[in-house]
Amino acid sequence: MKMIIDTDPGVDDAMAILYAAAHPGIELLGLTTVFGNVTVEQATRNALHLVERAGLDIPVAQGASKPLVNGPIEPSHHVHGPEGFGDITDITVSRKAISESAPEFLVRMAREYRGELVLCPVGPITNIAHAIALDPGFAGNLAEIVFMGGALDVPGNVSPVAEANTYHDPHALDVVVQSGAKIRMVGLDVTNKVLLDAADFAALEGINPTHGAFLREMSHFYLEFYKSRGQIGCGLHDPLTVMSAVMPDLLGLTVTPLAVTLEGPEAGATRRGAGRPPIEVATSCNPDQVKDLFFAPFR
Repeated sequence: MKMIIDTDPGVDDAMAILYAAAHPGIELLGLTTVFGNVTVEQATRNALHLVERAGLDIPVAQGASKPLVNGPIEPSHHVHGPEGFGDITDITVSRKAISESAPEFLVRMAREYRGELVLCPVGPITNIAHAIALDPGFAGNLAEIVFMGGALDVPGNVSPVAEANTYHDPHALDVVVQSGAKIRMVGLDVTNKVLLDAADFAALEGINPTHGAFLREMSHFYLEFYKSRGQIGCGLHDPLTVMSAVMPDLLGLTVTPLAVTLEGPEAGATRRGAGRPPIEVATSCNPDQVKDLFFAPFR
C-alpha cells in the first residue's frame, strides 16, 4: 500500500510512523507535517528524526501552522511533552524538509500515484483541505483518506463533544468530508478501546530494543498525562488509524453522512447528519486482536 502520513508528532504519531515503517505491506512515500500536538516547526523536525531513525529515504514536507479559519492554537505540550516526545528533548536531525509545501507535495503525489495513494492524516486535517483547494481533482486522485479524529457516539477528549484533531480545525474537516473522496474516520469510538500501559511499552522494548526503547522512554510523560485524567494507559489513536488503512477489515464500520460543528461550544463535534456524502466511521474493534497486530511488525 502506497501511503503518506500527515502528522504532528506527537508520541502516538511516532508509534504510528514507526509501525508503518516496519510493516511489510506499507510503502511510505513521505510524511507531511502540521500544527497540533506541537508547532509545525517541531512537527517537521520530529518527522525528520523519525524518518532517520527508521532508516527511510523519503521526503518530509512542512505544512500548515494554523487552522484553516481560526487563529493559531496552543500546542498540546501538556500531553506530549515540550518537544513532542515526552521527556526526550534532545532531538537531532541531519536532513531538511523539501522545498515544496505539504499541500503541493500531496497534490503532486496524488497525481503521480492516481488511484493508489492512501492518505493517513493523524493530526488536524488542515493540509488536506489546502490540497483540495489547490487542485480540484485531488480528492478524486486518492485511493482513500483514512483519518484519525472525531467522536461519533462517545464523548470528546478536549471538550464534552469534540476530539482534539477535529476541534483544532473543524472547518478543514468540513471541507474534506464534502470533497467526494473515499473516507474512513477512525476516532475515539475505537481508539480509546485499545489502551497501552507501562507493561505494554516494556514488552515492546523487549520485542524491539531499538524502537521499543525509544517509544517506552517517551511514553512515561504520555502515560502520566492519562493517569492524571483517571485513565490507566494511552489510547492507540494514530497507530490504529494506520492499521485500519492497511487492514480494512480490522474495525467494525458504520456508513453515515457526517456533520461537523464549526462554531460555538460544540465546535469540532462530529455527528450523523443528512445532506453530506456518506463516509465510513469505525465504531467497534477487538482490543486484544488490535494490540497483538500492533506489536507484530516490531518483532
